[in-house]
Amino acid sequence: MNTSILPDNAAISVFVVCFVATIVLGSTVRLWRPLLNRRKAANRHSEGEEWGLGGREFGAWVTWFLVGGDFYTAYTVIAVPALVYSTGGFGFFALPYTIIVYPFIFAVMPRLWTIARDGGHATAADIVRARFGSRTLELMVAVSGLVAVLPYIALQLIGIRTVIEALGFTGMLPLLVAFVSLAAYTWLGGLHAPALTAFIKDVMIYIAVLAAVTIVPIHLGGYGAMFHSAAGHLPHVPDGHIVAQGQVVPYATLALSSAFAAFLYPHTLTGILAAKSADTIRQNAVFLPAYTIVLGLIALLGLMAHAAGIVTTSSSQVVPQLFLAIFPSWFAGFCFAAIAVGALVPASVMAIGAANLIMHNILPHRSDSVTGSRVAGFAVKVGALGCVVFLNAKFAIDLQLLGGVIILQTFPALIMGLLPLRLPAPALVAGWVIGSVAGLGLCWIDGLKPVHPVAFAGFSASVSTGLLALAINVTVTLLLGVVIRLALGASPSTLRPRSIRR
Repeated sequence: MNTSILPDNAAISVFVVCFVATIVLGSTVRLWRPLLNRRKAANRHSEGEEWGLGGREFGAWVTWFLVGGDFYTAYTVIAVPALVYSTGGFGFFALPYTIIVYPFIFAVMPRLWTIARDGGHATAADIVRARFGSRTLELMVAVSGLVAVLPYIALQLIGIRTVIEALGFTGMLPLLVAFVSLAAYTWLGGLHAPALTAFIKDVMIYIAVLAAVTIVPIHLGGYGAMFHSAAGHLPHVPDGHIVAQGQVVPYATLALSSAFAAFLYPHTLTGILAAKSADTIRQNAVFLPAYTIVLGLIALLGLMAHAAGIVTTSSSQVVPQLFLAIFPSWFAGFCFAAIAVGALVPASVMAIGAANLIMHNILPHRSDSVTGSRVAGFAVKVGALGCVVFLNAKFAIDLQLLGGVIILQTFPALIMGLLPLRLPAPALVAGWVIGSVAGLGLCWIDGLKPVHPVAFAGFSASVSTGLLALAINVTVTLLLGVVIRLALGASPSTLRPRSIRR
């Protein structure tokens, strides 16, 4: 089947109207938001806190859409179906990781929120600095968050670029449009922009996905015919297994490492810290699994593309080409707008979370200036643009997994630091350094692949690079912690962590 399908003017017009309307709505949020919240106390929060954390006042409804909105991104709609299209069942590893992560949210995130509220902290690095009293450790956590989020934002830019390219535009124009739209949306609206337009994004995504999983199988002769046709195009898996024998360990370890990393990112933590109470976070942990159902349906689009005869050299074009082949042009344009908005909303939260790290933890003279935060956020987006241009990942999803390798190195300081383990800061610093070097080194050797082959005592398999690096980090931290404690001859109380309150 020829997949060089070009939309007509109807698709372009619908896309432009929906996409531009969302940008305008988010960019002007400071003008119309007071009309929706007349009871808000004047000057209750600084301008910087309003821009970067929404005043810490988001309730259960807004938090549900905000956290879900920045958790389910262009990674979901573009990258996951693309991986399923290329590898089959292996691409479904994204489903178990989103299930594993919800108990983690319920158990850990309310505690982090309470610590941040009581201490006036805005970032993970703030919390770590207050607990361990180490400026070096604070900088390491901040740099990890900043570097990890760059490829994640790059993935969102790729999502926007992909649908603009599917509309028939080529060259650097799609990427330039993606960058400018994200920059304007974030600069003017702050965190209130994605928080108050995430509802629009989710409704658009739901409409597009439900239409796809209903209409496309009917067009292809039903789900049975769709699976049968897809099986003929995917790599052969013997004995009827969903994934090949050599994919079982990578599947499991990628799911586990992704679950550990998911809520260490600056953008997911920003959504959590912007909630108005710990109970709000617990309520969201209970209801967020509804998003996983949608994720499973979205992943099926990769199989549907095979059944529809989609053949493309760019895996990122799988979903756009499927929509163009099956839907009327105007509705394909609507679906493209849903994907673009689905990238725009979380990318803005990512840029804001990274800007918070720069302004609160990296700059030597911290400022609560909203202008400084805006400039920092813009610089982050420029860095993400560089990732798109210079990182040659085979699959767009590799960019997200690369960020996971980096952000996982903050797990011992931020999460294990909540436990009464009395970990000394020098041990955490050493673990971070060695784990980060090992993880990034393996990624470079493997060509940005998210797994690395391991052979030990007769066992041979590819294991998540992020999980390997985290295991090295934790081992070094614990062993060095014991050595430091013995060298100091200290009693347990001597190495007790500092209070996390400022």
